Formats: sequence, C-alpha cells, structure tokens
Amino acid sequence: MRTLILLALAGLGAQLVDGSLGMAYGVTSTTLLLAMGTNPAAASATVHLSEIGTTLMSGASHWRFGNVDWKVVAKIGVPGAVGSFLGATVLSKLSTGVAEPVMSLILLGLGVYVMSRFTFKGLPKGQLGKPLRKRFLAPLGLVAGFLDATGGGGWGPVGTPALLASGRMEPRKVIGSIDTSEFLVAVAASLGFLVSLGSQGLKWTWVIAFLLGGVVAAPVAAWLVRLVPPRVLGSAVGGIIVVTNVRTLLKSDWIGASGAGAPSALSVPVYVLLYVMWAAALAYSIRAYRRDEAREAGTESESAEGRQPVGV
Repeated sequence: MRTLILLALAGLGAQLVDGSLGMAYGVTSTTLLLAMGTNPAAASATVHLSEIGTTLMSGASHWRFGNVDWKVVAKIGVPGAVGSFLGATVLSKLSTGVAEPVMSLILLGLGVYVMSRFTFKGLPKGQLGKPLRKRFLAPLGLVAGFLDATGGGGWGPVGTPALLASGRMEPRKVIGSIDTSEFLVAVAASLGFLVSLGSQGLKWTWVIAFLLGGVVAAPVAAWLVRLVPPRVLGSAVGGIIVVTNVRTLLKSDWIGASGAGAPSALSVPVYVLLYVMWAAALAYSIRAYRRDEAREAGTESESAEGRQPVGV
C-alpha cells in the first residue's frame, strides 16, 4: 500500500509539471520505475498505459482553458502515434546507449536557445500566429513518438522545445497542444507494448496508481499554464530542458560522471551553476515582465486621456 501511495504522489507531481511545462511525466515516472528494478520495456509500458488516462484528462482540461491548437494536434499527433508504435515494438532489440546522448545534446542546444530567447526578448511575436507546416510537424512527431516509446519519455522534451523555438505559437498553446496530442502517442505505444510483450512484467495496480495521481493534477496544471506569463513560462521551460539534458549527458559514457566519486567532483558544481543561472533567468524574466506590464499600462492610460472629450 505504501508503494502505491508513493506512486500516486509521483504521478500527481509528474503530471503537474508535465501539464504546466509540456514535458517530464514520462521521464519522471520511468526513472522511478527503473529505480525500483522494473525492466525498461515494462517500465515504459506501465507509464504509457497510465498516460492514456492522464493525457485524456490533460487534453480536455487544456481544451477547456483554450490552450489547444487542433490543427497542430492532428499534424503532429498522428505521425507521433506511428513513431511510438514502432518504437514500442522494437524496444527490446534497440540500443539507445548512443542515441540518447546525441539527442540530449540537440535538446540541450534547443533548451539554451529557448531560455535565452524568452528571458532576454520575451515572447517572439514576429512569427506568432503563422501556421506550422506539416512537413515540419510530421517528421518531428515521428521522431518524438519513437523516442518516447523507446526511452519511456521524450514526447514533451522533443516536441515542446521545437515548437517553442519556431516562435509561431504561444507557450501555453504549445504545451496544451503537445499534451493533447500525447494521448494518441500513449494509445499507440500501449498497443505496441501489449502486442509485443503481452502483460509480461506489467503491474496493473502501479498503472492505476500513476493514473489516479495524474488525473487529479491535470486540471490544476491546465489552469496554471494559462495564468503564468509567456515570458516567464518560456524561461521556466528552457531551464527544465537544459537541466534534464545536462543530467543525461553527465550520466552518459561520453562524460562518465556516473563513475565512483565523479558525482561530487563534477556533477554537483555543474548542477549548482545550472540552478543559479536558471534562477537568475527566471528573476530577470519576472522583472522584465513587470516592467513591460507597467509600460503598457502607462501607454493605455495616456491614450485614454488623449481620447477624453475637451471640457470633461
């Protein structure tokens, strides 16, 4: 019972972050299951089965708060479902030891770009509102879906920064559309795992525990993302991307920071530096947002005074 409660709380926390920032549910949940000794295929299957319910609730909540672009959902979600099904069926034979650090390096670059762009420039409006082309969304969905199934998480970390970097969607709509389209990815991945694995290694009580925690958090996350200013949200998402992928690189064979004694010698100073930079970026974004709000309020006040009839 204690394990089930912990899993439900983990699902709640993971969905709260995922629904607010467009990523981290799969990564957080899969990491916990692997730490508990679950084999990778069963861990990914458990997470994706629970995501069928959490993404459905999350998508409905985001739709209710106006955070969803349905054209983007269709263009990225269907290829994502194809990729996730393929990824699920080949997981037992696929080695991600090389692919994982390569993708993390790419995502790290995107994360730095997103965080710096939103921190120093705010919401990019030059491309805002322009349609995202299918030839961009389809390959993105296919790759993100495949990585999501093989790695137990990746739909948000791949899709969210790519859409944010395009500058054509508000952060809240990026997050809402990614979370909503993830329902298709979760269904396809679950079918792939059930076809290839059956129920081998699956614990349905764990699936239900994750599901209940995520369902509770989904409406709160969708409400929260609507309230957070785009500039601040962009800085927060960028920081999540950077920290998550630096962690992956530090644990990879490229750097070897997972060896004995290495975490204290290398990882800790790196994490401290990252968190300090992230906190500084968020603080700068908040101050800049308040300054811009005050400037806009002053401009509107001057315009209202200019329109006021003479003699009043």
